Amino acid sequence: MTAGQRGKFGPQVPRITVEVPVLGVGACPDDYEGLGRFVDALRRPRGLHMTLLHLGILDDLVGDIVAWTKGNTGADEATPEIVSWLRELLVLEGFLGMSNRVITLGNGRVSGLEVDVPQGVHDYQGLLVQGLHVLLDQLGLDNIDDFILSSPALGYRSPRWVPHIAVGQPKTRHQPPIEIAPIPVAFGESRIRNGVLLPMPM
Repeated sequence: MTAGQRGKFGPQVPRITVEVPVLGVGACPDDYEGLGRFVDALRRPRGLHMTLLHLGILDDLVGDIVAWTKGNTGADEATPEIVSWLRELLVLEGFLGMSNRVITLGNGRVSGLEVDVPQGVHDYQGLLVQGLHVLLDQLGLDNIDDFILSSPALGYRSPRWVPHIAVGQPKTRHQPPIEIAPIPVAFGESRIRNGVLLPMPM
């Protein structure tokens, strides 16, 4: 999932996502370092995460909503509703996943570990998407599926969620999936990335 580089304050404005942090990959540090055989520019283990729902830059998402509704829903209405919805989300408890595949994402620019996760994680992610549908409906949007797939802020390219963590760059541009020895991946409880930057309720 990617998003446009708009943002009222420039391209460095942090994006808002619902994610789970990666607590560990493999049984020891060497397990993760070994992925360097398959990808370039291997990312540091600290900071790895799995995105469950990408909302993008808040101002941009609000702008997309205002444009879609032709101004019938204003920014002063959409912003607090989105923030309130995010703050009320239930927390997903930590879990253990398993990966045996390196895949290419982002039009060939990113390598990721595809992760098999418990069904409860798929259910939680599905509830996030359903909740987003309800939120957008309450904000007066029509053709919500079309909006989700076309909103530059949300940045969706496919309605299907593939559980993965980005770990580096492909060694070749359109690198096919690589099968690897199974490796466990431990995740912490869900959180809102950059949630501290959300506006405080009035």
